[in-house]
Amino acid sequence: MAWGYLKYATRAALGKTPAGRRLTVFPDDIFIVSYPRSGNTWARFLIGNLLHPESQVTFANVEKLVPEIYFLPDRQLRAMSRPRVLKSHEYFDPRYKRVIYFVRDPRDVAVSMYYYSAKRRDIPEDLPIEEFVPRFLAGEFLEDFGTWKEHTQSWHSTRNGSAGFAWVRYEDMLKQPERELANIAAQLNIEVSADDVARAIRLSSSDTMKSLEKEQSADWKLTSSTRQDIAFVREAKAGGWQNKLATDSIRKIEQAWGATMKELGYALAVDQNSEAVMVKG
Repeated sequence: MAWGYLKYATRAALGKTPAGRRLTVFPDDIFIVSYPRSGNTWARFLIGNLLHPESQVTFANVEKLVPEIYFLPDRQLRAMSRPRVLKSHEYFDPRYKRVIYFVRDPRDVAVSMYYYSAKRRDIPEDLPIEEFVPRFLAGEFLEDFGTWKEHTQSWHSTRNGSAGFAWVRYEDMLKQPERELANIAAQLNIEVSADDVARAIRLSSSDTMKSLEKEQSADWKLTSSTRQDIAFVREAKAGGWQNKLATDSIRKIEQAWGATMKELGYALAVDQNSEAVMVKG
């Protein structure tokens, strides 16, 4: 404990502590925000490729073009040219005036988080996903960000429909990426052409990102110390939970967060009063 505090204090004194929630926020900042494993990295590629037509976003340069606030110290982020586009997983922060919030079906988030936790060695390799789900529901692996419900509601209930706030469902972006990306640009007053949008989508495809990951995963800060035999970019699709989660796991998620899920357009799959599965398979 004492050593950990001393290490933190030393880094803070040298200006090396990652900014995180202590970030200096400017009024023209654009934040890409989501609960973890909800498409934030894909969003960074999309927005980065949209705003930087002279470059292709890769895992080697994404922290330069669209940095996340948990790697770099505040002094270094303050030195960036403005307006800055930054990745954040923070719950509601009133200082964030321009926000692109990605939300994803929590059943798919649970599955994605399960594999990511294994990749990070946060869980035993042989831990069944059925035992992981209750821990995920409790927010055990993401204490700084709360649970999926707490995080999404903190933004949706305060900002949805407000100027400068783009609410994007991961599933809608998969279905109609041209429309969703153009809407994001319009809501944030970013002038782009149809060709710009098409290019950004092409350079941010799952195949492209998977290929880049194979080449650069060992060097990207987020994945360099994780298991290289488990992919960071996985299926990149919606509804995978139907083949990954047992009925009881689905029921637990829907019991905990069903009201919020329905409010955000995610149909429930399990009849809570019986063993019936309404949508599965």
